[in-house]
Amino acid sequence: MKALLPLLAILVLGCKQTPKTPTAKKVQIDTLQGQSLLGKPLVSPKLRPIDDKKVKNYEKALAVYKQHPDSAETKIWLGRRLAYLGDYQKAIKAYTEGIEKFPEDARFYRHRGHRYISTRQLDLAIEDLEKGATLIQGTADVVEPDGIPNRLNQPVSSLHTNIYYHLGLAYYLKGNWNKALEHFQQCFDASTNDDMRVASSHWLYMILQRMERPEDAEKILEPITADMETIESDGYHRLLLFYKGELEETALSGSGSIGSSEAVRYGIAHWYQYNGDANKAKTLYEELLASGTWAGFGYIAAEAELARWPKNEQ
Repeated sequence: MKALLPLLAILVLGCKQTPKTPTAKKVQIDTLQGQSLLGKPLVSPKLRPIDDKKVKNYEKALAVYKQHPDSAETKIWLGRRLAYLGDYQKAIKAYTEGIEKFPEDARFYRHRGHRYISTRQLDLAIEDLEKGATLIQGTADVVEPDGIPNRLNQPVSSLHTNIYYHLGLAYYLKGNWNKALEHFQQCFDASTNDDMRVASSHWLYMILQRMERPEDAEKILEPITADMETIESDGYHRLLLFYKGELEETALSGSGSIGSSEAVRYGIAHWYQYNGDANKAKTLYEELLASGTWAGFGYIAAEAELARWPKNEQ
Protein backbone atom coordinates (compact mmCIF):
# COMPACT_ATOMS: atom_id res chain seq x y z
CA MET A 1 0.00 0.00 0.00
CA LYS A 2 2.84 2.42 0.83
CA ALA A 3 4.29 1.91 -2.65
CA LEU A 4 1.01 3.05 -4.21
CA LEU A 5 0.78 6.35 -2.32
CA PRO A 6 3.11 8.38 -4.58
CA LEU A 7 1.34 7.00 -7.66
CA LEU A 8 -2.06 7.92 -6.27
CA ALA A 9 -0.90 11.45 -5.55
CA ILE A 10 0.16 11.86 -9.18
CA LEU A 11 -3.09 10.45 -10.51
CA VAL A 12 -5.44 12.47 -8.31
CA LEU A 13 -3.66 15.81 -8.08
CA GLY A 14 -1.01 15.75 -10.76
CA CYS A 15 2.56 16.76 -9.91
CA LYS A 16 5.55 18.55 -11.37
CA GLN A 17 7.47 15.30 -11.74
CA THR A 18 4.91 13.85 -14.18
CA PRO A 19 6.62 13.32 -17.56
CA LYS A 20 5.32 15.65 -20.22
CA THR A 21 3.49 14.13 -23.15
CA PRO A 22 4.08 15.32 -26.72
CA THR A 23 1.91 18.34 -27.46
CA ALA A 24 2.28 18.36 -31.25
CA LYS A 25 -0.94 16.40 -31.67
CA LYS A 26 -3.97 18.13 -30.20
CA VAL A 27 -6.20 15.97 -27.99
CA GLN A 28 -9.48 15.21 -29.71
CA ILE A 29 -12.52 13.21 -28.68
CA ASP A 30 -15.23 11.32 -30.48
CA THR A 31 -18.28 13.57 -30.34
CA LEU A 32 -20.96 10.96 -31.13
CA GLN A 33 -21.39 8.95 -27.95
CA GLY A 34 -24.56 6.96 -28.52
CA GLN A 35 -28.32 7.35 -28.71
CA SER A 36 -30.72 8.75 -26.15
CA LEU A 37 -33.68 6.85 -24.75
CA LEU A 38 -35.78 8.87 -27.18
CA GLY A 39 -33.69 7.89 -30.19
CA LYS A 40 -31.71 11.10 -30.53
CA PRO A 41 -27.90 11.24 -30.93
CA LEU A 42 -25.83 11.91 -27.83
CA VAL A 43 -23.17 14.38 -28.91
CA SER A 44 -20.30 15.59 -26.73
CA PRO A 45 -18.99 19.06 -27.60
CA LYS A 46 -15.54 19.35 -29.11
CA LEU A 47 -12.84 20.35 -26.66
CA ARG A 48 -12.45 24.09 -26.16
CA PRO A 49 -9.89 26.30 -24.36
CA ILE A 50 -12.14 26.18 -21.28
CA ASP A 51 -11.36 22.44 -21.12
CA ASP A 52 -7.57 22.94 -20.90
CA LYS A 53 -7.38 21.77 -17.28
CA LYS A 54 -9.29 18.58 -18.08
CA VAL A 55 -7.02 17.98 -21.08
CA LYS A 56 -3.88 18.44 -18.97
CA ASN A 57 -5.22 16.05 -16.35
CA TYR A 58 -5.93 13.52 -19.08
CA GLU A 59 -2.43 13.92 -20.52
CA LYS A 60 -0.91 13.37 -17.07
CA ALA A 61 -3.05 10.26 -16.54
CA LEU A 62 -2.01 8.95 -19.97
CA ALA A 63 1.68 9.57 -19.24
CA VAL A 64 1.48 7.78 -15.88
CA TYR A 65 -0.44 4.91 -17.47
CA LYS A 66 2.25 4.49 -20.13
CA GLN A 67 4.83 4.31 -17.35
CA HIS A 68 2.79 1.76 -15.38
CA PRO A 69 0.61 -0.12 -17.91
CA ASP A 70 0.13 -3.10 -15.59
CA SER A 71 -1.39 -1.04 -12.78
CA ALA A 72 -5.14 -1.17 -12.18
CA GLU A 73 -4.91 2.28 -10.61
CA THR A 74 -3.46 3.94 -13.70
CA LYS A 75 -5.99 2.25 -15.99
CA ILE A 76 -8.92 3.39 -13.87
CA TRP A 77 -7.68 6.98 -13.86
CA LEU A 78 -7.10 6.92 -17.59
CA GLY A 79 -10.74 5.92 -18.03
CA ARG A 80 -11.95 8.53 -15.58
CA ARG A 81 -10.02 11.32 -17.28
CA LEU A 82 -11.39 10.27 -20.68
CA ALA A 83 -14.92 10.39 -19.27
CA TYR A 84 -14.35 13.90 -17.87
CA LEU A 85 -13.46 14.98 -21.43
CA GLY A 86 -16.88 13.69 -22.54
CA ASP A 87 -15.47 10.69 -24.42
CA TYR A 88 -17.50 8.04 -22.62
CA GLN A 89 -17.00 5.41 -25.32
CA LYS A 90 -13.20 5.57 -25.01
CA ALA A 91 -13.59 5.45 -21.24
CA ILE A 92 -15.72 2.31 -21.57
CA LYS A 93 -13.02 0.79 -23.77
CA ALA A 94 -10.37 1.57 -21.15
CA TYR A 95 -12.44 -0.06 -18.40
CA THR A 96 -13.09 -3.08 -20.61
CA GLU A 97 -9.34 -3.53 -21.09
CA GLY A 98 -8.93 -3.17 -17.33
CA ILE A 99 -11.52 -5.89 -16.68
CA GLU A 100 -9.62 -8.22 -19.00
CA LYS A 101 -6.51 -7.76 -16.83
CA PHE A 102 -8.18 -7.40 -13.43
CA PRO A 103 -11.49 -9.32 -13.59
CA GLU A 104 -11.88 -9.35 -9.80
CA ASP A 105 -11.42 -5.59 -9.31
CA ALA A 106 -14.89 -4.20 -8.57
CA ARG A 107 -13.81 -0.66 -9.43
CA PHE A 108 -13.75 -1.37 -13.16
CA TYR A 109 -17.33 -2.64 -13.11
CA ARG A 110 -18.41 0.36 -11.03
CA HIS A 111 -16.91 2.87 -13.45
CA ARG A 112 -17.88 1.08 -16.65
CA GLY A 113 -21.42 0.67 -15.29
CA HIS A 114 -21.57 4.40 -14.64
CA ARG A 115 -20.56 5.19 -18.22
CA TYR A 116 -22.97 2.64 -19.62
CA ILE A 117 -25.64 4.70 -17.86
CA SER A 118 -24.23 7.88 -19.42
CA THR A 119 -24.52 6.30 -22.87
CA ARG A 120 -27.99 4.82 -22.13
CA GLN A 121 -26.84 1.17 -22.23
CA LEU A 122 -28.87 0.34 -19.15
CA ASP A 123 -28.90 -3.46 -19.36
CA LEU A 124 -25.10 -3.51 -19.66
CA ALA A 125 -24.87 -1.07 -16.75
CA ILE A 126 -26.98 -3.37 -14.57
CA GLU A 127 -24.88 -6.37 -15.54
CA ASP A 128 -21.65 -4.58 -14.58
CA LEU A 129 -22.92 -3.07 -11.37
CA GLU A 130 -24.48 -6.35 -10.22
CA LYS A 131 -21.07 -7.94 -10.78
CA GLY A 132 -19.43 -5.15 -8.79
CA ALA A 133 -21.95 -5.60 -5.98
CA THR A 134 -21.09 -9.30 -5.85
CA LEU A 135 -17.36 -8.60 -5.71
CA ILE A 136 -17.61 -6.20 -2.76
CA GLN A 137 -19.61 -8.57 -0.58
CA GLY A 138 -17.77 -9.08 2.72
CA THR A 139 -15.08 -6.49 1.90
CA ALA A 140 -14.19 -3.33 3.78
CA ASP A 141 -15.43 -0.17 2.12
CA VAL A 142 -12.97 2.44 0.86
CA VAL A 143 -13.35 6.12 0.11
CA GLU A 144 -13.33 6.84 -3.61
CA PRO A 145 -11.09 9.80 -4.50
CA ASP A 146 -12.68 12.57 -6.54
CA GLY A 147 -11.50 13.30 -10.04
CA ILE A 148 -13.19 16.70 -9.90
CA PRO A 149 -12.84 17.75 -6.24
CA ASN A 150 -15.73 19.47 -4.47
CA ARG A 151 -15.41 22.89 -2.83
CA LEU A 152 -13.80 21.40 0.29
CA ASN A 153 -11.69 18.85 -1.61
CA GLN A 154 -13.30 16.22 0.61
CA PRO A 155 -14.58 13.02 -1.07
CA VAL A 156 -18.03 12.00 0.17
CA SER A 157 -18.64 8.71 -1.65
CA SER A 158 -17.09 5.27 -1.43
CA LEU A 159 -16.75 2.20 -3.60
CA HIS A 160 -19.73 0.52 -1.95
CA THR A 161 -22.04 3.54 -1.99
CA ASN A 162 -21.16 4.29 -5.62
CA ILE A 163 -21.89 0.76 -6.77
CA TYR A 164 -25.24 0.64 -4.95
CA TYR A 165 -26.17 4.18 -6.01
CA HIS A 166 -25.50 3.62 -9.70
CA LEU A 167 -27.15 0.19 -9.62
CA GLY A 168 -30.24 1.70 -8.01
CA LEU A 169 -30.24 4.43 -10.64
CA ALA A 170 -29.97 1.97 -13.54
CA TYR A 171 -32.98 0.03 -12.26
CA TYR A 172 -34.85 3.29 -11.63
CA LEU A 173 -34.30 4.36 -15.23
CA LYS A 174 -35.70 0.99 -16.33
CA GLY A 175 -38.78 1.56 -14.16
CA ASN A 176 -37.97 -1.41 -11.93
CA TRP A 177 -39.00 0.23 -8.67
CA ASN A 178 -38.49 -2.83 -6.44
CA LYS A 179 -34.87 -3.32 -7.49
CA ALA A 180 -34.20 0.42 -7.40
CA LEU A 181 -35.57 0.57 -3.85
CA GLU A 182 -33.41 -2.36 -2.77
CA HIS A 183 -30.14 -0.87 -3.99
CA PHE A 184 -30.74 2.72 -2.92
CA GLN A 185 -31.50 1.32 0.53
CA GLN A 186 -28.16 -0.49 0.43
CA CYS A 187 -26.54 2.79 -0.55
CA PHE A 188 -28.19 4.56 2.38
CA ASP A 189 -27.14 1.81 4.79
CA ALA A 190 -23.51 2.07 3.62
CA SER A 191 -23.48 5.88 3.84
CA THR A 192 -21.33 7.56 6.49
CA ASN A 193 -22.08 11.24 5.84
CA ASP A 194 -25.03 13.53 5.21
CA ASP A 195 -24.22 13.96 1.53
CA MET A 196 -24.76 10.32 0.69
CA ARG A 197 -27.66 9.95 3.12
CA VAL A 198 -29.43 12.88 1.48
CA ALA A 199 -28.71 11.67 -2.06
CA SER A 200 -29.97 8.14 -1.44
CA SER A 201 -32.94 9.41 0.61
CA HIS A 202 -34.05 11.55 -2.31
CA TRP A 203 -34.27 8.57 -4.67
CA LEU A 204 -35.87 6.40 -1.99
CA TYR A 205 -38.57 9.00 -1.45
CA MET A 206 -39.33 9.27 -5.17
CA ILE A 207 -39.38 5.50 -5.63
CA LEU A 208 -41.81 4.97 -2.76
CA GLN A 209 -44.09 7.64 -4.22
CA ARG A 210 -44.04 5.86 -7.58
CA MET A 211 -44.85 2.60 -5.81
CA GLU A 212 -47.88 4.36 -4.29
CA ARG A 213 -46.52 4.01 -0.78
CA PRO A 214 -46.84 7.63 0.40
CA GLU A 215 -46.77 6.81 4.11
CA ASP A 216 -43.43 5.00 3.71
CA ALA A 217 -42.18 7.89 1.60
CA GLU A 218 -43.03 10.35 4.37
CA LYS A 219 -40.98 8.28 6.82
CA ILE A 220 -37.92 8.89 4.64
CA LEU A 221 -38.35 12.61 5.31
CA GLU A 222 -38.51 12.35 9.11
CA PRO A 223 -34.75 12.56 9.78
CA ILE A 224 -34.20 15.27 7.17
CA THR A 225 -33.43 18.62 8.82
CA ALA A 226 -32.33 22.01 7.53
CA ASP A 227 -29.05 21.88 9.44
CA MET A 228 -27.68 18.72 7.79
CA GLU A 229 -24.09 19.17 6.63
CA THR A 230 -23.84 18.67 2.88
CA ILE A 231 -20.95 19.50 0.57
CA GLU A 232 -22.15 18.23 -2.81
CA SER A 233 -25.80 17.30 -2.31
CA ASP A 234 -27.34 20.71 -1.60
CA GLY A 235 -29.85 20.23 -4.42
CA TYR A 236 -31.09 16.89 -3.12
CA HIS A 237 -31.18 18.31 0.41
CA ARG A 238 -33.36 21.24 -0.65
CA LEU A 239 -35.64 18.97 -2.65
CA LEU A 240 -36.24 16.83 0.43
CA LEU A 241 -37.05 19.95 2.46
CA PHE A 242 -39.44 20.97 -0.33
CA TYR A 243 -41.13 17.55 -0.21
CA LYS A 244 -41.38 17.97 3.56
CA GLY A 245 -43.11 21.34 3.15
CA GLU A 246 -40.27 23.35 4.67
CA LEU A 247 -39.22 25.07 1.43
CA GLU A 248 -41.25 26.71 -1.30
CA GLU A 249 -40.76 25.66 -4.91
CA THR A 250 -39.45 29.15 -5.66
CA ALA A 251 -36.50 28.43 -3.38
CA LEU A 252 -35.52 25.61 -5.76
CA SER A 253 -36.31 26.86 -9.23
CA GLY A 254 -34.21 30.02 -9.35
CA SER A 255 -31.50 30.78 -11.86
CA GLY A 256 -28.61 29.81 -9.58
CA SER A 257 -26.50 26.66 -9.82
CA ILE A 258 -28.89 24.63 -7.69
CA GLY A 259 -32.02 25.77 -9.51
CA SER A 260 -30.48 25.09 -12.90
CA SER A 261 -29.19 21.61 -12.07
CA GLU A 262 -30.73 18.68 -13.93
CA ALA A 263 -31.26 16.81 -10.65
CA VAL A 264 -33.34 19.58 -9.09
CA ARG A 265 -35.31 20.28 -12.26
CA TYR A 266 -36.14 16.58 -12.55
CA GLY A 267 -37.12 16.39 -8.87
CA ILE A 268 -39.61 19.26 -9.25
CA ALA A 269 -41.10 17.84 -12.47
CA HIS A 270 -41.36 14.39 -10.91
CA TRP A 271 -43.11 15.83 -7.84
CA TYR A 272 -45.83 17.14 -10.13
CA GLN A 273 -46.11 13.74 -11.79
CA TYR A 274 -46.73 11.66 -8.67
CA ASN A 275 -48.96 14.39 -7.26
CA GLY A 276 -51.34 14.05 -10.20
CA ASP A 277 -50.38 16.94 -12.51
CA ALA A 278 -49.12 14.98 -15.50
CA ASN A 279 -49.38 17.91 -17.92
CA LYS A 280 -47.17 20.14 -15.77
CA ALA A 281 -44.69 17.29 -15.25
CA LYS A 282 -44.46 16.58 -18.97
CA THR A 283 -43.92 20.24 -19.78
CA LEU A 284 -41.10 20.48 -17.23
CA TYR A 285 -39.49 17.27 -18.50
CA GLU A 286 -39.54 18.64 -22.04
CA GLU A 287 -38.06 21.96 -20.92
CA LEU A 288 -35.29 20.10 -19.11
CA LEU A 289 -34.41 18.11 -22.23
CA ALA A 290 -34.44 21.29 -24.30
CA SER A 291 -31.88 23.10 -22.15
CA GLY A 292 -30.13 20.62 -19.85
CA THR A 293 -26.89 18.66 -20.13
CA TRP A 294 -27.54 15.16 -21.46
CA ALA A 295 -25.06 13.38 -19.19
CA GLY A 296 -26.79 14.58 -16.01
CA PHE A 297 -28.71 11.93 -14.09
CA GLY A 298 -31.76 14.19 -13.82
CA TYR A 299 -31.71 14.65 -17.59
CA ILE A 300 -31.52 10.89 -18.19
CA ALA A 301 -34.36 10.33 -15.72
CA ALA A 302 -36.53 12.90 -17.53
CA GLU A 303 -35.71 11.15 -20.79
CA ALA A 304 -36.78 7.82 -19.28
CA GLU A 305 -40.09 9.32 -18.12
CA LEU A 306 -40.91 10.66 -21.59
CA ALA A 307 -39.76 7.45 -23.28
CA ARG A 308 -42.38 5.48 -21.32
CA TRP A 309 -45.05 8.21 -21.30
CA PRO A 310 -48.47 6.75 -22.16
CA LYS A 311 -49.09 7.05 -25.90
CA ASN A 312 -52.58 8.40 -25.36
CA GLU A 313 -51.12 11.31 -23.36
CA GLN A 314 -48.50 12.37 -25.92
